[in-house]
Amino acid sequence: MKLAGFGVHVLTGLGSACALMALDSLMKGATTGVFWWLGLAFVIDGIDGPIARAVRVKDSLPRFSGETIDLVIDYLTYVFIPAALLLYSGRLPEGFALGLTVLILLSSLFHFADSESKAGDLAFVGFPAIWNIVAFYVFALDLGPGVTALLVLVCVVATFVPMHWVHPVRVAPLRAVTLTATLIWALGAIATLLQGFPASPLLQAVLVAAAVYGLGVTVWLTLRQA
Repeated sequence: MKLAGFGVHVLTGLGSACALMALDSLMKGATTGVFWWLGLAFVIDGIDGPIARAVRVKDSLPRFSGETIDLVIDYLTYVFIPAALLLYSGRLPEGFALGLTVLILLSSLFHFADSESKAGDLAFVGFPAIWNIVAFYVFALDLGPGVTALLVLVCVVATFVPMHWVHPVRVAPLRAVTLTATLIWALGAIATLLQGFPASPLLQAVLVAAAVYGLGVTVWLTLRQA
């Protein structure tokens, strides 16, 4: 069982390799490559937890914390690499780009360190630092620097607003609909990467519809707790 537990930690740790390859793509100006690697890291992040619980990693290999490994890699792939991409791609206003990027990094640290970031309904409390998704929308919708800056500021502030952001799997209410919307979004995202940025009008409509659904459920979950 120790070998299985170590294997799960290695699987989680492969996210660091994805982060490195995403950074390599960023430095080469291959934006779609950045998101392919971030997407692979996203998949690993989604499957390592269930596998870890199945093989009882905490019991078989208690010395090493999978949660700590996961947090480090999540910060790299959900926050740092996407923030660097926004900074160096010219998608943020000149003169404000560095400051906005620092706001992304700092606000995300508070989310990662928040002991109350998960609600009783298993939703995230506050914007869940999904800057990989934000950056993807910036490129897919071909947003200008001004709109991107506004989006960044809204998300930074939302980090500290106690809204209940829907988790695509864990939140029970509307789970089937949410999973369906997530699948449609994933297919739209893959199609966008295959086609290249910006997304076609049809794919943009799909991506925006998925975002509107997610935000709508988030507002609904928040109002239920009021």
